[in-house]
Amino acid sequence: MRFINPKTDFAFKKIFGSEDSKDILISFLNSILYPDNPQIEDLTILNPYQAPKIRGIKDTYLDVKATITGNKTVIIEMQILNIEGFEKRILYNAAKAYSIQLKSGEDYTLLNPVIAVTITDFEMFPHLDKVISRFVLKEKEFLVDYLIYDIELVFVELPKFNTSINELETLTDKWIYFIKSAKTLETVPQTMAQIPELQKAFTIANETTLTPEELEDLEKREIYIYDQRNAIKKAVRLAREEALKQGIEQGIEQGKEESKLEIARQLIGLLDDQTISQTTGLSIEQIQQLRQKQETPS
Repeated sequence: MRFINPKTDFAFKKIFGSEDSKDILISFLNSILYPDNPQIEDLTILNPYQAPKIRGIKDTYLDVKATITGNKTVIIEMQILNIEGFEKRILYNAAKAYSIQLKSGEDYTLLNPVIAVTITDFEMFPHLDKVISRFVLKEKEFLVDYLIYDIELVFVELPKFNTSINELETLTDKWIYFIKSAKTLETVPQTMAQIPELQKAFTIANETTLTPEELEDLEKREIYIYDQRNAIKKAVRLAREEALKQGIEQGIEQGKEESKLEIARQLIGLLDDQTISQTTGLSIEQIQQLRQKQETPS
């Protein structure tokens, strides 16, 4: 068997965002948000899956939105490319989802919590040694929670997850492994096949379930992502090469300048300032400063 890459927008939304995927999404969200005490019993997917038309691709992320137990809104995004301003967009989307709940004139007490779950294929917080991190509003100095924390940002950083297939223990481990590694598998691992929701996710991800048109769109999406990543790598490489080149040139210039100064020091006492200047290329002012330093007792 071959499985489509859950990290692409097409595959992620097909697996987690369709009308038939409620049980999959419930299992996944419980594993990420409430691993010790599952709280989500039901949810409503607010934007049911529709196969995207990838002609003229413009986005590198997806947005699955659902309401869960307690009238909370959850936004789930999968982000492959680390683009400028991404961290601001996450906060903006969460705040927007929070604010649009009210119509003009409605009472603020009607607002319900919003949780933004973001899965990244790059490290968002290199200084944090954890795969899943959660952020809420706190007092800056004493780290006391705000009276309510209706907006919560949850991040799952895939590169930090290095658990092998034989080391998977929790449901959280298995879902993260599925998203990160399903494309590399040829069969459904036994430890994951025992969980109905994961088995169903693998079934949906099986390439044989896709139409030729869907496979073509998926291939174009992956080529686009591959090209974008290579463009970023090339830009970084060229920037480093340019910085190195400038550093070497600067070092050479600094070396030349130091050589001129050393020659000038040797000639002071033997030649006049004008002759030393013509010999070394240093200015009269530089020669005078060197002469003054040598004539001034230390």
